[in-house]
Amino acid sequence: MHTYNAIVSTMKRNYIRRQIEPLLLKAAKQFPAIVLTGPRQTGKSTLLQHIFSTHHYVTMDDPVIRKICIDDPALFLETNPAPCIIDEVQYVPALLSYIKIQIDKNRNLTGQYILTGSQIFPLMKGLTESLAGRIAIFELQGLSLDELPEKDKNIQKLFERIFTGTYPDPLIHKVDRRLFYSSYLQTYLERDIRQIQNVQDLSQFHHFLELLAGRAGNLLNLSEISKELGISQPTVKRWLSLLENTRIIYLLRPYFKNLNKRIVKSPKLYFMDTGLLSYLLNYPDSRTLCSGPANGAVLENFLVSEVIKKKINNNISAELFFYRDSNKNEIDLIIDQGYKQILCEIKLNKNISKKHYGQLLRLQSLFTNPALLLISAYEKEIHLTKEVKILPLWDIPELFDE
Repeated sequence: MHTYNAIVSTMKRNYIRRQIEPLLLKAAKQFPAIVLTGPRQTGKSTLLQHIFSTHHYVTMDDPVIRKICIDDPALFLETNPAPCIIDEVQYVPALLSYIKIQIDKNRNLTGQYILTGSQIFPLMKGLTESLAGRIAIFELQGLSLDELPEKDKNIQKLFERIFTGTYPDPLIHKVDRRLFYSSYLQTYLERDIRQIQNVQDLSQFHHFLELLAGRAGNLLNLSEISKELGISQPTVKRWLSLLENTRIIYLLRPYFKNLNKRIVKSPKLYFMDTGLLSYLLNYPDSRTLCSGPANGAVLENFLVSEVIKKKINNNISAELFFYRDSNKNEIDLIIDQGYKQILCEIKLNKNISKKHYGQLLRLQSLFTNPALLLISAYEKEIHLTKEVKILPLWDIPELFDE
């Protein structure tokens, strides 16, 4: 008991303020219910119990509580009245209809129910059917550089962060990284995957994840993956959709607005957590990763995932793309804010020459109001030319301020 209390006390001391907190608190004052989705182990329960500390907390991960709720949802809500946090609510989808009934009894009362769910497929279906217009929906990813900045701004430290990953357990609580990701995959594959979709061969699905890891930061080739795994392309598409909707991967779409050039149609693939990516790539340590052949692709993956988190956490209305045409002209990342576009080239270089940003200059005429950024290992934020500015890798949280 003393050991448990010590662990809880340590976790409270180590709590990192999450950037999405103001959005959640604001929504809880305007909506009867809010839901926080996102992958497992990103800290959803910890966050909600911290900022809604006066709410009663109950989790559907507990099989006893889950059975009580399934047997009699109305009685469950009566014995667990609002305000209440209900964790992993997707395990009892019928409960959402009863929550609607309770909300409608006190329609003007806000912040009644705070819900979480890591299985987005069944959860979103239930929310749209039962709680449309009554609920605000948010998403939590792993810890960002905004939330836990790196004190030492050097490449090796950045790759240690990339290698460790962004989940609180290995990053903050120092849980052994290999044990964490091994159990994470086992839980994800054996529990969530089988509950959401009927994946018969889990070892083949694990191999599928490893193949995707080897293609992180690159164009997605469905035919190639299908042939290598010996499965149909529809199965590959179904598995990709599953990974995308459970926020394990992110598919960055090609930019196509008002462009006459022949552009590629395939998306680029990224993992939302680089610790999981590094684990699947089987790198033994961060130094090997930093000096290995995948270092550029993994770095690009990390920076793109940071931009995605920044956009989600701050509810920024921008769309993310990349550009590549049939002549292999490419822009790594395009942040389209409507009135302007931020064109980003990502390089793991400290010594910068024109070859590192020449494509930005050549392609800028395709866009209406472009800002040109070279994101690199150079330590200072300076202008290379009148049009091109350097942004240091670790200053990526400032990207939307350009």
